[in-house]
Amino acid sequence: MKILILTSALNGTAAHHLEVILKEPSIQVVSVIYSQGAPKSFYKKAFQKFRKILKIGLLGALNGIKMRKWYHEDVSKYVKIQNLEDLCKANRVPFSKTMSINSEDTIELFKASGAEIGISLGNGYITNKIFTILPEGMLNIHHEILPEFQNAQSVIWQIYNGSNKTGYTIHKINKKIDTGEILYQKELPIIFKGTLAETVSASYAEVLKQSAIGLVTVLKDYRFFLKSAVVQRVGHTYTTPSFTQFLKMKRQFKKLINTI
Repeated sequence: MKILILTSALNGTAAHHLEVILKEPSIQVVSVIYSQGAPKSFYKKAFQKFRKILKIGLLGALNGIKMRKWYHEDVSKYVKIQNLEDLCKANRVPFSKTMSINSEDTIELFKASGAEIGISLGNGYITNKIFTILPEGMLNIHHEILPEFQNAQSVIWQIYNGSNKTGYTIHKINKKIDTGEILYQKELPIIFKGTLAETVSASYAEVLKQSAIGLVTVLKDYRFFLKSAVVQRVGHTYTTPSFTQFLKMKRQFKKLINTI
């Protein structure tokens, strides 16, 4: 199976998963494309931020910025992630940069890659002019259970709903976010630590490790998983929690940790 990896982060899921994928001889990584995330117009960016603040409140927005660390720097305590570009160079994997996910440069790189299927790891919205280029389309790994937790950050919304489980889902990409056919899914226990932040980071690190194994499993026997793919029913979508929702998460966390 010849694959292409598209990512918007140099030290995220793509870098971690590439290390695992490269150990499987039946999978050939023919291209890694890093989207540098060209800034949107000032007015469009400002409007989107304003609309989000209206939805979740100023305190929610500020808290969301603080929570980003839980999924990035704090995860490094539990899993080592190399720089993606360095990893590609060391393993002679073709590495390219593009200004944005849905740019004309990305389209040309896809067309020239010779890949059978694309893998999206750590991206925003991908348009159909990108995900329809390759013969087998594209797969995405969503680090939560679908369709119950569409567009949700890992772990926190499970805790919000009083659950001690999290997980990941590998699905086809279609025109909407996190709604494509499900090829593979696995539930995992939340790893409870002393604080909510530590719990999120430790649990997310384990989800990251397990989803890399799951991706290799799917790619090794892609036709089997494609034939048994499940169409998603109507799900629930999430965004950054408001401050009120965050306080509920903290209360639910205390309840859950007291049951351990």
